[in-house]
Amino acid sequence: MTDHAADGLLRLWLEDVKAVAPEADPTFAASVGDGLVARWSQPHRRYHTLQHLTEMFAAFEQLAGPAGLDARERAVIRIGAWLHDAVYDVQAPPGDTERASAALGREMLSALGVPGADIDEVEALILMTIDHGDTAATPAGGVFHDADLWILAAPADRFDEYCEQVRQEYAEVPEDRYSQARSRILGDLVDRENVYRTVTARTAWTERARANVRREIARLT
Repeated sequence: MTDHAADGLLRLWLEDVKAVAPEADPTFAASVGDGLVARWSQPHRRYHTLQHLTEMFAAFEQLAGPAGLDARERAVIRIGAWLHDAVYDVQAPPGDTERASAALGREMLSALGVPGADIDEVEALILMTIDHGDTAATPAGGVFHDADLWILAAPADRFDEYCEQVRQEYAEVPEDRYSQARSRILGDLVDRENVYRTVTARTAWTERARANVRREIARLT
């Protein structure tokens, strides 16, 4: 991602922080944002990068209006997106990086003066991504959930690129073990009654998501 694109993301971060914490010091908020960009740009990442964050923001734009989210609610879930993969370690036990990201988010947002209720919501959004369950069963939670899983319904070439990016992140895992685990994870996401929570995503994305995942599982197995 270009420096110009990263600068655009940082401007959006500062706008969102100001929307939820008007008294936050702009210089400190910018420093926190720079730190988050550095985290999302770590060399061991291939999929969980600023590209994923940008795609989540684009998906938010499609979903937030029909879900009835106001400007402040959109700011909160964008902040949640920045923090949901702030810690990313493929060697950590399942759920540990999400819990670490939630803890880091709580620390950062508290320092910025974000209200406690918003911090609680961001924490719930992040923890939901452990298994994409019902931890944050709210309209904002539905939008966040679906935006995070937009990639499953991406155009075929982007979905295939995503699959390769995830494989690169787990390059040290033997092929047979990776194929079994990855097939199980993908299957769990699309075999449930509803892949997506919002009406908009269920209508527009479900069929393509299931087709993409079936194709990838067939390749893996």
